[in-house]
Amino acid sequence: MTKASPRKTVDRPQAEIAEIFRRLHAIEPEPKGELEHTNAFTLLVAVVLSAQATDAGVNKATRELFRLADTPEKMLALGEDKVRDLIKTIGLFRNKAKNVILLSEALIARFGGAVPDNLDDLVTLPGVGRKTANVVLNMAFGKATFAVDTHVFRVSNLLPIAPGKTPEAVEAGLERLIPEPYRLHAHHWLILHGRYLCKARKPECWRCPLTDLCAFEPKTPSPNLPAKKRA
Repeated sequence: MTKASPRKTVDRPQAEIAEIFRRLHAIEPEPKGELEHTNAFTLLVAVVLSAQATDAGVNKATRELFRLADTPEKMLALGEDKVRDLIKTIGLFRNKAKNVILLSEALIARFGGAVPDNLDDLVTLPGVGRKTANVVLNMAFGKATFAVDTHVFRVSNLLPIAPGKTPEAVEAGLERLIPEPYRLHAHHWLILHGRYLCKARKPECWRCPLTDLCAFEPKTPSPNLPAKKRA
C-alpha cells in the first residue's frame, strides 16, 4: 500500500491552486452531481439517502420513489412503510426512511413545504448534516459552497489544496483558498477526481492531469508497464 508524503503546512501559492482548477475545468467545464433529482426536495432526499451508499444505488431506488412522491406532501401521503420498501436496497434504509418522513413533516410545518436556501435552516432538518446542506445549496440554489465528502477530503489532503484533519477544517480551507472563477464547481471537480482518478485504494497517478502539481509520493505506476520499469 502506498503512503502519501508528509502534508505541507503552509498554503499553496494561489497560482498553483488556480492551475489545478484550470485543468479540471478544461476536462469538464460544467461538472454535474450524479444523483438523479427533479427539484430541490428530491435532491435533498437523494443526498440524505446517499450517506454510506453509492450514487448509482441511490438512483436505482429513487426513480420509483420520486415518480410517486416529488414533494413533501406526497412523501407524507406515501408513508414511512412504503418509503422503506422502495429504498430497501440502500444501506441503513430503515433509519433513512424515517428521516425522509420526518424531514418532509418539518418542511411542511416550518417552511411551507419549500426547501430552505440557507445552511442554518437546512441543518435543523432530520438526517441533514453540513455536507448534505452544502450539496443542496450548491446544486439547487447555485451557491458556491464546499461539500466535503470522503473524496473531497482525501484529494484536498493529498494534492494538497486545503489540508485539514477534519471535514470542517478542509471546508474552511477551500472557502478561503479557491479562486473566484472556480468556486461554484470546485467541490464537484474534486469529487469526480477522487472518484475516478485519485482513488482511495490505488490512485491512478499515471493518467492524472495534476501529477506534476501533486505532493503524493510515490506515484502509482501504470499497470500496463513491465514490472522492471515501474521503479
